[in-house]
Amino acid sequence: MDIALNLERAERDFVEALTRQERWAQQQVYEEHFGRMMGICLRYAGSRDEALDLLHEAFIKVFQNVARYKAGTSFGAWIRTIVVNTCIDYYRKNARRRTEDLDSVHTVSNDDPDVLSNLSEREILDAVQQLSPAYRAVFNLYVVEGYSHKEIGDALDITESTSRSNLVKARLKLQEIFAARKMEFDLK
Repeated sequence: MDIALNLERAERDFVEALTRQERWAQQQVYEEHFGRMMGICLRYAGSRDEALDLLHEAFIKVFQNVARYKAGTSFGAWIRTIVVNTCIDYYRKNARRRTEDLDSVHTVSNDDPDVLSNLSEREILDAVQQLSPAYRAVFNLYVVEGYSHKEIGDALDITESTSRSNLVKARLKLQEIFAARKMEFDLK
């Protein structure tokens, strides 16, 4: 019982240090969560520099809003939510409004179930970064974050059908990229 009380007190003291904007506490949060949060930003951004900008913007929001953190919940999950929302806000700010016609989308199928197993994490990330911002945002929210098309539509101010269409087109584009890389590899 004493251990639980000590952990709660330590968390409360740490959050209070963050609220007071103590640099040591901010540095500890930044260093501890940098890798995972950068990975999220890289999936939404078109480049490493853009991802770093998103990450820094998200950490500024974390430090400005740390008083809103509810003790006893996962601090990492709270930060992750802020990072994802920062990426969504960035997409909204920079998105060109465009309606996609679902009739033009064809079913995606792949006879090679082993395509991704031969690729490195870096190769997959590079391919995702080649997607347009609209396709990249929908792909990440649906495939990685697990959002429904309704939730994506609400978050990005698009219709559910546009979300579905963008996901299908993102998958098609990724297949093209991976197929081109496979041909390139086969030629070597």
